[in-house]
Amino acid sequence: MSCIDFNIRKISRGAMASAIAIALGMTALAQESPRLHTPRRAVPGTIEQRYRAADIFGTNPVNPNMAQGPGPGPIGPGPGCNLFPAPPSVGTTVNLSYFGPPPSTTNQSLVLVGPVQLQSLVLVGPVQLLKTGPVDATKGTITIPLYLGHMRTGANVWYVLTDVDDADVAAELGLNFSAKMTFMANAARTANLDQNGDLVFDQGTVDFSPVRSITPGPVGQEFPPTAFQPGAVGDKNYSPYVQIVNAAGVIYNAPIVAFGVNAGDINFPSGNVDYSKVHDQVVAIDTVNMTVTINLINGFSFGKPVWYMSMDTSIPLGAAIEHNTFAPLMAALHLGGDDTFSSPIERIFISTNGAHDCANPQRQGLSADLADGFRPNNVVGGIPTNALDYSPAWDAQLFEWTQDAINKGFRGQVREEFQILTFVQDGLITAPGGGAFGTSGFSINCPIVQRLN
Repeated sequence: MSCIDFNIRKISRGAMASAIAIALGMTALAQESPRLHTPRRAVPGTIEQRYRAADIFGTNPVNPNMAQGPGPGPIGPGPGCNLFPAPPSVGTTVNLSYFGPPPSTTNQSLVLVGPVQLQSLVLVGPVQLLKTGPVDATKGTITIPLYLGHMRTGANVWYVLTDVDDADVAAELGLNFSAKMTFMANAARTANLDQNGDLVFDQGTVDFSPVRSITPGPVGQEFPPTAFQPGAVGDKNYSPYVQIVNAAGVIYNAPIVAFGVNAGDINFPSGNVDYSKVHDQVVAIDTVNMTVTINLINGFSFGKPVWYMSMDTSIPLGAAIEHNTFAPLMAALHLGGDDTFSSPIERIFISTNGAHDCANPQRQGLSADLADGFRPNNVVGGIPTNALDYSPAWDAQLFEWTQDAINKGFRGQVREEFQILTFVQDGLITAPGGGAFGTSGFSINCPIVQRLN
């Protein structure tokens, strides 16, 4: 067995970027050894020791970095882990029930972003974008249809649909439309519809049996971790993106949520899911009514809080942190060319050293995630109703606040793409280790679900 192990206490600031790049790029090793896990080593002062002590005293028996499943939902214990907007009655003298629905429920017009003439009204209010099933706003989940297809060998493939590159199909099925997905063919597995209308996949399998685990770095510098193991590992031909050959070559986002099992093996309609057989983001799965309930993740797009699903990542480290599936074929996506011709991606901005603590409204970043188990409050680019350049394939752009920015008290929670790019221009933010800001060389499959306001 192997693990990827680097300790940021033992490397210089200038070497950190190289060390992170090495960890982020070890896809070949993961394919050879899908478990990737060795016994954890205690790192003094890390979350591992704190949770081990808590286990002994019975105060908190769950280490979020060793827990299987989706992790905490988006409704966290404080403002740093809960982005749900306040009601409009706050600060007024009228009751909440007096307020009518936000205007976006009646007119979801687009607004163009950039130095162009305004084409439509900027609207506020919640908009559910993935319309295939209900969102539970109290739990932060969505319940959507579950589909059963097969490999050419006959093995069962349980999957969901979230996005498509055909606008008419998207409108018909309630999926997200992404024009950029047209350029994903080189990173998509293929399938054909059989005589029953079911998909038969040519290739791409997923093993859900690995046990997810992460060993964070020292307190305050939890990212990068010293060891990690994703909870689900696809083979070299697995990607969530599927091109249906005998249906006009349309490309769908169809992440696998269970593989090679029968209906009775994965029927958990009330929860208590067996994560050795089912995707870690699944909260409940019903093979009788053919539905699956999936955990939602907090984020921002152009300053607006959003919820999205996290289903697959092109590298093992990202999959371990995201509680999702390592999908090696996603590495074939062209990165770094956001919004240019043939680009299949949109950007996601991920802090590595933001503020910690759910009680802190400025909380953000991977170190915070690895310290408390809640998600890092990432910033994504365009989504439907905010822009036209949405893609569920997010080109990860990791960033670090400079020590000078931290010393001057400038570090905070950033919520908008051009705000981040301006801070990069001003020298407040760099790539990890002080490197040049840009693509970090991996992508995450994160279908957008809802704009919260």
